[in-house]
Amino acid sequence: MMDVKKVFMEYAEGATCMTVEQLRRFMVEVQGDAEASIEDAERILEEVPHRKHHNHHTVKFTKQGLSLEDFQSYLFSVDFNPPLLDKVHQEMTAPLSHYFIYTGHNSYLTGNQISSDCSDVPIIKALKRGLRVVELDIWPNSSKDDVLVLHGWTLTTPVELIKCLKSIKEHAFSASPYPVIITFEDHLTPDLQAKVAQMVTETFGNMLYYPESECVKEFPSPEELKYKILISSKPPKEYLEPEASNSVKEKDSDEDVRGTISAELTCDDEKQSDCDDTSEHSQCEGDNEPYERLLRPLGAPAYKNLISIPAGKPKGKLKEKLKVDIDKVIRLSLGEQKFEKAIASHGTDVVRFTQRNILRIYPKGTRVNSSNYNPLIGWMHGAQMVALNMQGYGKSLWLMHGMFRSNGGCGYVKKPDFLMKVGPNDQVFDPKTKLPLKTLLKVKVYMGDGWHLDFKQRHFNLWSPPEFYTKVGIAGVAADKMTKKTKKRKGNWTPVWDEEFTFPLTVPEIALLRVEVHEYNMSEKDYFAGQTCLPVSELRPGIRAVPLYNRKGEKFNSLRLLMRFEFVQVDF
Repeated sequence: MMDVKKVFMEYAEGATCMTVEQLRRFMVEVQGDAEASIEDAERILEEVPHRKHHNHHTVKFTKQGLSLEDFQSYLFSVDFNPPLLDKVHQEMTAPLSHYFIYTGHNSYLTGNQISSDCSDVPIIKALKRGLRVVELDIWPNSSKDDVLVLHGWTLTTPVELIKCLKSIKEHAFSASPYPVIITFEDHLTPDLQAKVAQMVTETFGNMLYYPESECVKEFPSPEELKYKILISSKPPKEYLEPEASNSVKEKDSDEDVRGTISAELTCDDEKQSDCDDTSEHSQCEGDNEPYERLLRPLGAPAYKNLISIPAGKPKGKLKEKLKVDIDKVIRLSLGEQKFEKAIASHGTDVVRFTQRNILRIYPKGTRVNSSNYNPLIGWMHGAQMVALNMQGYGKSLWLMHGMFRSNGGCGYVKKPDFLMKVGPNDQVFDPKTKLPLKTLLKVKVYMGDGWHLDFKQRHFNLWSPPEFYTKVGIAGVAADKMTKKTKKRKGNWTPVWDEEFTFPLTVPEIALLRVEVHEYNMSEKDYFAGQTCLPVSELRPGIRAVPLYNRKGEKFNSLRLLMRFEFVQVDF
């Protein structure tokens, strides 16, 4: 690690210890911490040697300054020298549609989509990780007098809605003060909708956000909605649509569940004319009177009044569904396959739609093992609610974790300006356009440590010490995708690589830096030995301690890499 020794000697000016002022200057000039103060440097000088040596002789170390060994300990400390800021630093006063929002799919499932248990436990776990959008499928129980949460038309065991609501209330703001949105996939009769309205209002009380009017013309901001719970669903009248038949079909609104509530639950045969599809009408145009007559005795308007983010189901072809209404905003949901079709032919329409409205994407119904799609396809087109199965794990979910490490991990990430700009002739960003090179990201992998603490000695190989290597790559637009890897370092639990890679980036604003460590295995597949994913736009320049995570995205106690990040602007 010649770089570290060299920079220490330079800033210590040849002395054996680095003073407070010299450390502060290093933090400003090398680490890019422009606001670093003398007090910040003093805290490091006091605490790093103390933690390292586990004694109380901090006065001695403070007077001497930081030795080379202590300087290395400081650089390798995730607490003192992390790769990302751990606080909210983006503007939080724009409408919700201006943000990517940490969104779960079927948030109540403990495992696969067909036969796993439904529970509030995965909801609690996700909220503690920073999730902001919780999806609940709500159905009548067998006696039609209570409401359950389950994945309809499957073998999943249900959980009571009230249990989920109480857990959401208790844990909603454990990781972030910004609003939690509950999306109801509603399969209820009007009387049970009224019961849900009562449950919701009694559970959340003043935490619940009510829209000022039925017509939502612009979404409020995350800042306005701090510590609030929002409900998003289709207004009740949209559940009164008659089905052409009771045959199994994929719903094109909010979910991939097969089948929907049948018409006889909401309409008598004699009143069938009152149940014609009115979903093309705006909420802002006044209610259809037959619906009001039907709903009012059962109390469903109370349910309707809870909905602060209305889910629309516009009629017509895809291009019509993506039309922007200047008088109202909605949430539209598309399955991943329909979304892929949409961006293939109407990519700019999607971008334009998401500038004011909220677009939710959810996994296709065939992902029964709770696997996920690549969330970047949604973010590139401005989709705010890119819903993934949080109970699974894999590279798609690692990308999700990486994106939402941005902005202090608060669950809301401001969309890049280019996704919100409107040019001449209503022109918006086209994700298919190849853009010029914008910046170079230089990544140096110095070394790693912690495997001997987080893994058993024989975990990787029974007969010989491990051979670690690191893969570093970019996930982003097609032009920016690239993966490189270090050489293998044989027989060392604390491998030193000292290798640098350069990544040309055209859209750094949504690029994610993927890092994986593997242990080489000659006869079988290489062993997984840690991973992380970091938002490129938020990387702190300089030499940083990068913590690693397991396959499920859980942080290892000790495992970390020492890396250096440098941005080089490209001159045109």
